[in-house]
Amino acid sequence: MGLPQINISFSSLASSAIVRSSRGIVALILKDDTGAFDTKEYRSIAEVEAADWTAANLAFIKQAFLGVPSKVIIERLDADATSYNAALLRLGGKRWNYLAVPGIQTADVETIATQVKTWRSSKKPFKVVLPDSTSDHEGIINFATSGIVVGGTTYSAADYAARIAGILAGLPLTRSATYYELPEVEAITESADPDADIDDGKLILINDDGKIKIGRGVNSLTTLTSGKRADFKKIKIIEGHDLVQEDITRTFNDEYVGKVNNSYDNQVLFITSINAYLRGLAGDVLDPSSDNVVGVDVAAQRQAWEDIGTDTSEWDDQKVKETSFQSKVFLSGTLKFLDAVEDLEFKISV
Repeated sequence: MGLPQINISFSSLASSAIVRSSRGIVALILKDDTGAFDTKEYRSIAEVEAADWTAANLAFIKQAFLGVPSKVIIERLDADATSYNAALLRLGGKRWNYLAVPGIQTADVETIATQVKTWRSSKKPFKVVLPDSTSDHEGIINFATSGIVVGGTTYSAADYAARIAGILAGLPLTRSATYYELPEVEAITESADPDADIDDGKLILINDDGKIKIGRGVNSLTTLTSGKRADFKKIKIIEGHDLVQEDITRTFNDEYVGKVNNSYDNQVLFITSINAYLRGLAGDVLDPSSDNVVGVDVAAQRQAWEDIGTDTSEWDDQKVKETSFQSKVFLSGTLKFLDAVEDLEFKISV
């Protein structure tokens, strides 16, 4: 009879996780009057028609492809557009990973950051690279290096954000952006205090013995809470969170919503499939020394029954698990994501 379809789907997702994570999608918003279209999607730089873009915008597209993303989606606006809303509306219904808005003005940075925060609060795993954006949020990468010289041309952080977005989209989850080398960069305006900048949630470039590299792969998050620990500041960790959330959510929507009765038996099948998927990520995305399992959220399911007036005081945990609530599936678990090797403490006694 073979495995249930849901198990096959999750097995495929687990086995392809690293490949998929290294082939993310870049979204760009470009102002350009050369063409009359709204959207272009390219899978390689060879597909780009130079006649569709100004020389400056063509350079931004090429920068994005240097990181080898799987696709670049471009939302075009008229050069005199005063709002990014039309492009953001189109992007909201598409699938992509990292957004950049080359040439964005300071007054518009907060608008884009707010939209990305709104998307992420509704479980859309979008992230954006913005220049000098102290957003204090894991979905916002605050790119803060200026004076970037490439081929004799000097770029600002706003103008080189497409390159950073392309790098982040093209990295597999087996490595971080820390010390990623940008061989095309000839010079930068160097940070006076790199450690302080990184602690302040800035992604900066550094000059490491003549090689220009990303200092450390951090996002703009600086305020830590019980729900957002120090590891939430790492781009790599958040990418892992997003991958798992997106895989589970999409499979649930495709295979379960409206198609399966909400019985405990069916919930167990779904939970078993998720846990098999999580085991498949162990060693590459998740720490194999941790349990990395999910199950019925007993407290949440009990509270749901209590909220409609049902007395559950005589129910043990198993009874709560077996008594599904309306159309809702309550799950919880603890996952430990793997970070990359970035720091060394080496003590030598003589």
